[in-house]
Amino acid sequence: WLLSAPKQQPASLQRQRQPTAANTAVTSHALLRSARPATMIFRQLFDRESCTYTYLLGDEDTMEAVLIDPVIELVDRDTELLKELGLELTYALNTHVHADHITGTGELKQRWKNCKSVLGAEGNEKALADLKMAEGDVITVGKINIETISTPGHTSGCHCYIVDTDATKMIFTGDVLLIRGCGRTDFQQGSSSDLYESIHGKVFTLPDDTIVYPAHDYKGRTMSTVGEEKKYNPRLTKSKDEFKDIMANLGLPYPAKIDVSLPANLVCGLHELMPSETKA
Repeated sequence: WLLSAPKQQPASLQRQRQPTAANTAVTSHALLRSARPATMIFRQLFDRESCTYTYLLGDEDTMEAVLIDPVIELVDRDTELLKELGLELTYALNTHVHADHITGTGELKQRWKNCKSVLGAEGNEKALADLKMAEGDVITVGKINIETISTPGHTSGCHCYIVDTDATKMIFTGDVLLIRGCGRTDFQQGSSSDLYESIHGKVFTLPDDTIVYPAHDYKGRTMSTVGEEKKYNPRLTKSKDEFKDIMANLGLPYPAKIDVSLPANLVCGLHELMPSETKA
């Protein structure tokens, strides 16, 4: 299960690649709307310490599942829930290389031998993952299609995941778009200009009734919609220049776990792959 850095493919090939045994179920953007799930198992899980949401999506027919943004301290909880529901974990997705917690991906891969780690490709060139998803790439789990869009700004490697079902459209925004807020932009090659463009140019172009599921909330809120955030988000209803000024003056403290979390998350939480001096 040891990971190795993926080889870069020419841009011309990225749009044409077909699913293979080594690169399973990564399909083109055109297939996103061709097969939608009739039923989907969905759970929103919460980490009290980092206020991180982890999302479980499962197909009731194939009993395959994915986890989005798992937390290492809660792998036991996630494993227990998967087994109770009779699900087989096939993918562990991260919206970006997190600074506030260590991902549970590495531990999950040890428990679920067919599980593959997933990151977005753009901005994560130095990070390890089994699959690096380019803009428009789709992971298929049963009849559930999960589309990747590149949304840099909070970090240079942030990506959002879109799921479009018969019942609703949803987007998992990580730290890019929060409920009535957004992720900070003062570390990990963050850019307030890029974040504004990512949200307005990609997230806010989705239908207003698209459900927004963020990676964090600190006030007990669980979800929003694109329409709500376009109307009520106090930062993103401003002009780009006003937004950049707001972000430059947040005065937030240095993330408490960043020096531990970043090195671990660059190898998907697989501590044994880290140099000994870094682990010490």
